[in-house]
Amino acid sequence: MIDFSKVKLVVSDMDGTLLNSKNEVSQQFFDLFKELQKHNVLFCAASGRQHNSIVEKLASIKDDIYVIAENGAISKKGENILLLNSLESEKIIKIIPLLRNIKRANMVLCSQNSAFIESTDQHFIDLFQEYYHSFEVVDDLMKIAKTIPVLKIAIYHFDSSEKFIYPEIEHLKNDYLLKISGQNWLDISDEKANKGYALREVQKLLNVTKEETMVFGDYHNDIEMMQEADFSFAMKNAHKDIKELANYATESNNDFGVEKVLKKLIEAKN
Repeated sequence: MIDFSKVKLVVSDMDGTLLNSKNEVSQQFFDLFKELQKHNVLFCAASGRQHNSIVEKLASIKDDIYVIAENGAISKKGENILLLNSLESEKIIKIIPLLRNIKRANMVLCSQNSAFIESTDQHFIDLFQEYYHSFEVVDDLMKIAKTIPVLKIAIYHFDSSEKFIYPEIEHLKNDYLLKISGQNWLDISDEKANKGYALREVQKLLNVTKEETMVFGDYHNDIEMMQEADFSFAMKNAHKDIKELANYATESNNDFGVEKVLKKLIEAKN
């Protein structure tokens, strides 16, 4: 029996974790959130998604939660920015030509308020809009890199980011933080722009320890975040590396894996 009584902060990834395969947050979660509030347990959503996309999914509670977006490049509470880590423009300019040459890959430059793409592939644009609500299609991403601070580069591959994107850029892992963030996505950011670093900053702000933190995740971009919580849970649908790293396991995102653990947490608090 796990003793959840000392948990003060719950942190959850979004895709493959809190969101089901239809990209929905359950009503059950929102009901449980109200119970967490009664026990003064705080909640943080941590995702590779754009901030606007995360708060749209959690609209009814957006002012009551902490949000780590763009894989830790930006953290906010309501409209207050807690953390911002941009990628050096020289590094972006250097890597864009390489990314353009990867077949069946589509590139996104993610800024604080908008995302930029140069792809005109409508199939990609339709998929992309699920994760990035504020975006512009531009002629040349190089111009964006030279004029607007970029938090992260996201690359989408229609087949597999792990098989077809990562091998092409693995040699750059000492110069950039490379994160396979899903079956189709890979993110490139500043070395400090990861969910673990951002979570540590939130923990400091709230005076919450690793021993008082519960985390849920499913993919490689959750690794650093998992390491900042004693109560780390891998989803049943998680990548095998996350299952090996996490201290505990729960059901899949389609079987209310997060909600089932939160119910036990609330029971421990009652």
